[in-house]
Amino acid sequence: MRDIIIFACEQCKNRNYTSTKNKRKSPDKLAFKKYCPSCKSHTLHKETK
Repeated sequence: MRDIIIFACEQCKNRNYTSTKNKRKSPDKLAFKKYCPSCKSHTLHKETK
């Protein structure tokens, strides 16, 4: 039921983090502010395919 999702940085587009989510309970895309090692700062990371 839970699918693996990948988070990508909005500035440099690198895919840095993975997580799981229930697509029935939260069908919209997730976005978190996380640390990007290539940008060396906290940036917005959005869910990608």
